[in-house]
Amino acid sequence: MSYFPSAVPSQQTQGNSSNALSVETMFAQILGAVQKSQAEISELRQECADLRLTNTYLERQIREGLQNGNGNGSRIPATPGFMTPVPGSPQLRAKSPFLSPHSVPTLSVPPSFHVPSPLGDNAITVVSGTQRDIPGFYVVIPAGGAGTRLWPLSREGHPKFLLDLTLKGRSLIQATWDRLLPLSSPLRTTVVAGPGHIKSIREQLPDLLAHNLLCEPGPKDSMAAIGLAAAVLAKRDPDAIIGSFAADHMISGDDAFLSAVAEAVEVAKKDYLVTIGIAPSHPSTGFGYIRLGDKLGMKEAPNARLVSSFKEKPDARTAAAYIGTGNYRWNAGMFVTKATALMDLLKDYKPDLHDGLQKIASAWDDETQRQAVLAEVWPGLEKIAIDHAVAEPAAVEGKVAVVPATFGWDDVGDFSSLADLLPAESNQPRVLGDSSLVLTEQVAGGIVVPGSGRLITCLGVDDLVIVDMPDTLLVTTRARSQEVKRLVKKCRDAGWKTLL
Repeated sequence: MSYFPSAVPSQQTQGNSSNALSVETMFAQILGAVQKSQAEISELRQECADLRLTNTYLERQIREGLQNGNGNGSRIPATPGFMTPVPGSPQLRAKSPFLSPHSVPTLSVPPSFHVPSPLGDNAITVVSGTQRDIPGFYVVIPAGGAGTRLWPLSREGHPKFLLDLTLKGRSLIQATWDRLLPLSSPLRTTVVAGPGHIKSIREQLPDLLAHNLLCEPGPKDSMAAIGLAAAVLAKRDPDAIIGSFAADHMISGDDAFLSAVAEAVEVAKKDYLVTIGIAPSHPSTGFGYIRLGDKLGMKEAPNARLVSSFKEKPDARTAAAYIGTGNYRWNAGMFVTKATALMDLLKDYKPDLHDGLQKIASAWDDETQRQAVLAEVWPGLEKIAIDHAVAEPAAVEGKVAVVPATFGWDDVGDFSSLADLLPAESNQPRVLGDSSLVLTEQVAGGIVVPGSGRLITCLGVDDLVIVDMPDTLLVTTRARSQEVKRLVKKCRDAGWKTLL
């Protein structure tokens, strides 16, 4: 009898030990499965990245084939130019000299493609239509800003919108003109610029009509510039619908862009201030964001939604959270609205600015009176962006709509973003200019602008920004390229204004 009691605990001990081993085994199996899944996810991510690169390359090749048109492999001469010469027509792709006298090799430049963010139920409906010209639609191109983050390539007297940054022989403002011309024709295309840029714009856009080139006496930010055009155009055509598009942005996917604009015009007919929201390709901290609201349910504009709110440039964590929801778009600063509706919003939110612009517009067609009124009124106008002046307060009242779009877009805001738009060999920096003037060894990433004609050599340095101009040399990193404007301020304070 005494044997069995001693045997029972032994069996229980064996059972407990077996259970413990089975639990440890189970956890080990779970851990192994998790690790295996993580490895597979990493592989999938790498495969996706490779596929994106391959897709971008294929799209570039297709685009080049369409542009060349003849299918025989010949290419339009690539001409990286600091100054683009006057073409005979806006549709010509004129060859432009760069900063050095050396010949420029033929380069192919991929456009700015994007990877759409999760759209959820915000999928884009394709709006079909072959007719491009939109009766009663007026294009407004604000051509302002000094592009200080692209200094010393961009200067106050010759800012980035006058530069050929795509190696295609057309400056950014010329590319903007080409892109929008099908919608409005030269008769309904207006450019607003400062006095220092009027001559260059006339040279680069010879088909721009003289009365459609509006000269603002001094920089007052986007509200005054766009408001001036709206006030003048409202006097000329009370039913005018205007669309404002910056002169210095790059866009890929012109068909998608033109379709989005056409849809925005339909929404603007209902007295909305309409913006175009860009599907973000990455959690950028350099752009503002638009939060999508409810669908408008318009048959003529199936993608249109109310703007829930505008968001200022976020930090990286917030930007990633925005993209994760699928309910945010980049704010590209594109606005479409009735000219009179914009002035009404301005009257509600910024009455002094409204009154000043109306006074200027009333005198605009009389040259002598115009200059006197400008001298009296313009210096006192408030300097404010259109977003802060009318878009944000109007959105709170449900007066702002957005057309989500899927075309590629970039504001070319610094050398890092410019580098992304240029081609490069593997483990080599991008070169804007004559690549024979750049020799490297064990150098990856970065961008080099050989603008002085001197040979530039680099050894063992990655992701540098080197801009070598005849009068100035800039060296920084891509990571800090957003801070170049700080150097511009230091140069100004140190008395180097002639180089700015």
